[in-house]
Amino acid sequence: MSYSVKWKKSDVKFEDRFDKYLDPSFFQHRIHWFSIFNSFMMVIFLVGLVSMILMRTLRKDYARYSKEEEMDDMDRDLGDEYGWKQVHGDVFRPSSHPLIFSSLIGSGCQIFAVSLIVIVVAMIEDLYTERGSMLSTAIFVYAATSPVNGYFGGSLYARQGGRRWIKQMFIGAFLIPAMVCGTAFFINFIAIYYHASRAIPFGTMVTAFTIIIYFLISFRFMEPAVIVCLGGILPFGSIFIEMYFIFTSFWAYKIYYVYGFMMLVLVILCIVTVCVTIVCTYFLLNAEDYRWQWTSFLSAASTAIYVYMYSFYYYFFKTKMYGLFQTSFYFGYMAVFSTALGIMCGAIGYMGTSAFVRKIYTNVKID
Repeated sequence: MSYSVKWKKSDVKFEDRFDKYLDPSFFQHRIHWFSIFNSFMMVIFLVGLVSMILMRTLRKDYARYSKEEEMDDMDRDLGDEYGWKQVHGDVFRPSSHPLIFSSLIGSGCQIFAVSLIVIVVAMIEDLYTERGSMLSTAIFVYAATSPVNGYFGGSLYARQGGRRWIKQMFIGAFLIPAMVCGTAFFINFIAIYYHASRAIPFGTMVTAFTIIIYFLISFRFMEPAVIVCLGGILPFGSIFIEMYFIFTSFWAYKIYYVYGFMMLVLVILCIVTVCVTIVCTYFLLNAEDYRWQWTSFLSAASTAIYVYMYSFYYYFFKTKMYGLFQTSFYFGYMAVFSTALGIMCGAIGYMGTSAFVRKIYTNVKID
């Protein structure tokens, strides 16, 4: 038996050969552009809403407060001092559970730094051309940005009067890795049972398990549930179309390459998250409740709940997965993704709200 080979010269340049595996009609569809435009209009609306609060409500309160400062004690009506000014002595108190709160803020800042750097690298280099290059880059960047976690989490913990800085350092460093490893180990046991190719050898799991420190922390949050639940709706609304494309590229094995869209959506998400948490915090302070730290974090982090709920819709209506292994694999990693996204949004919301609170209370004089 013999065969012949005929070589035919290709006119396609070497750097353009991978384009045949891309799907421009899917990722660059007009609905993708429309979703970006819709999110941009949402940003304009929210920025206008926050500006209205700052320019009208706060300016009016400042004017009335300054007028009262010029009055005598007998002429001043103490009953007029209400709303957010009433809690000026309590608003800068340390948050409850400062140890875990500062660890979440530090982890969220690190996740944001990783997302930003990986997207920039993906826009410069075609990471999608090599299998696993995106994941390898993310792991390397996550390790390299550990000082970001330590700086933001540690400095916040110190400002809130914390003294157990070693424990805070370990929680901040191992919070995300422990969550990822715990989920991966659970899914891997199921993969081993099904003899799947994605299963990690049991010896490797044991070795990795010995170097992971697990922290079991139980606490309860006494925060306004309505503000927390509603706070994540608009941030999710600004990204849910992009979530469809990201989910499709990951679970339907399409190659995601429009990282310019992803960068724009990330910027929009940050702006929407900050605006929403500022509005939520203003309503909270106006109700004379000074416990704004956890509310600002959780109202932004609740975006993760809606993303995870959307993953249920995507699983049942957009995929053909079935069986225990596929189901656990999908929902396990979607839980990790949603949690990481929620922590990042929570950190962004808290940082923006913190600047807002310090700004509005700068000119309030304490008697």
